[in-house]
Amino acid sequence: MLAIGTRAPEFTLPDADGEPVSLSGLLSHGPLILYFYPADFTPGCTREACWFRDLHRSIAEAGFELAGVSPQSPESHHAFQDKYHLPFPLLSDIDRCVSRMYQVEGPLHLGVRRATFLIDTKRTIRDRVVSDLRIGLHAAFVNRAVGSA
Repeated sequence: MLAIGTRAPEFTLPDADGEPVSLSGLLSHGPLILYFYPADFTPGCTREACWFRDLHRSIAEAGFELAGVSPQSPESHHAFQDKYHLPFPLLSDIDRCVSRMYQVEGPLHLGVRRATFLIDTKRTIRDRVVSDLRIGLHAAFVNRAVGSA
């Protein structure tokens, strides 16, 4: 996992509508909470996405952007966003290239680890958390970031 204080790698990935979204484009609106998750529609990932949905107003009011990244297709992300009313972009990293750049690939290069990064507008990683099973740590991480803004 990338260390605090390192520069976040630039990327461009398709969103749920197939439109390209870049890190620099997301950061043009303010600091970013970027989270990686294993898969749409799984119980843990659904719970995490819904927590972020419920925190979204506080995140936006604190001046942060929020985006999720996983290896599913834009079509899967679109269905996931629609079903759970997710008001933030989900980016499709089908070949897990961005997951590798951020060093969040799963053991033996299988899957993606659950990780959340706080990235400032200069692309510096200010904080991060990784926890595959303790999903509540990610919501607590975001609450701390929002509270300190």
